[in-house]
Amino acid sequence: MMLWLLAVSTILLACAVIALGLKLRKRSTHLTYIHNKVSGILEQGTFERLLVFDSDAQVSRLLNDMNRLLEHAHLAKADYANQEKEMRHMLSNISHDLKTPLTVVLGYSETLLHSASLTDEERTVMTEKIQDKAQEVLRLMHSFFDLAKLESGDRRLELSRVNISELCRVKMLSFYELLTKLGLQVELDIPEQDVFVRANEEALDRVLDNLITNAMKYGADGKELGISILNREGEPFTVQVWDRGKGIPEQEHSRVFERMYTLEDSRNRMYQGSGLGLTITKRLVERMGGRIEVHSVPHQRTVFSFTLEEML
Repeated sequence: MMLWLLAVSTILLACAVIALGLKLRKRSTHLTYIHNKVSGILEQGTFERLLVFDSDAQVSRLLNDMNRLLEHAHLAKADYANQEKEMRHMLSNISHDLKTPLTVVLGYSETLLHSASLTDEERTVMTEKIQDKAQEVLRLMHSFFDLAKLESGDRRLELSRVNISELCRVKMLSFYELLTKLGLQVELDIPEQDVFVRANEEALDRVLDNLITNAMKYGADGKELGISILNREGEPFTVQVWDRGKGIPEQEHSRVFERMYTLEDSRNRMYQGSGLGLTITKRLVERMGGRIEVHSVPHQRTVFSFTLEEML
């Protein structure tokens, strides 16, 4: 009897050793596969997903974690590539925007230096044009550095209770002369009772300034511009700046807040822009805890809407 039990125990032990050996061999095969695949991914930069083995729970968890990591790395690389492309495009546009006014400045200054026959009136006109173009370059540089500060987080916005109703009225009044000159009809849909939001007054003033300027720039042909304040129950507090101009093609909606984005004919309009205004606007709204979006039906209604938290 003892011999029989010993024999059975020996057989069971042998089976266990064999099973363990097979498991270790299979795990070794799996680990070799993982090593080879990861080495290939690092060398070729393919971000190819790894095959998950269901037969080994621990290895399976490791492979799932590695696949999630690969997915994250792939998205990060794609995002970096997009940012790099956007940065090259931005630098190209900055170079263009700087080159144009500086060429004008150099041309007029050379004429002033070498043309003794110019009248006093001609010299005054050229000097004024040089001043205008120098201010244009300065505005562009200020916009570029403002955006850099916003994106780096160096600029801190102190939020407080701001009367958005009054700010909208005052801001529209400040544009009265330009709006009249363009023949634009203004519509204000602002509650009679003051509405307060949690915001930074200086930043909010700039947001409104950028959106109204943008509406005048691209919507002047619609001859109508307006500001609406919506405060519907159960919905975020919303400010809308709208016009009835030529609008923005649907395929361009996702790009309007990109750095240096401008419509093709924007440089020939009355107001030249750097293409940074809407990007700065978006960053400011986000820094105040809100969000901004655009909806446009050409020659019917183009609306820039942003939300902010209401403060009672």
